[in-house]
Amino acid sequence: MPESRPLHLLMRLTNCLQTILDLEPKLQRLEYGHDLLREFETLKRFLNSVDRLELHEADVERIEDVTANFLDELRVPLAIVEQDNEKDILH
Repeated sequence: MPESRPLHLLMRLTNCLQTILDLEPKLQRLEYGHDLLREFETLKRFLNSVDRLELHEADVERIEDVTANFLDELRVPLAIVEQDNEKDILH
């Protein structure tokens, strides 16, 4: 990585991408999660090459915002799946 690229931007971007990828097992349990999972291979390839990107604060902020929105959108469906799993375990 060239010295001109701030390490903190790379770390923030990597954190966003990894946070999304960490949801993979949970998304498999969602009704439409498989549609999202098809995009994960692209995301994984992108994560592997992220250190070659020219990063700017505004770009990383946009990705952080999109990640937060994505997580917010999934909060309710994932909570429902978790509740259903707990019910199945108890019965």
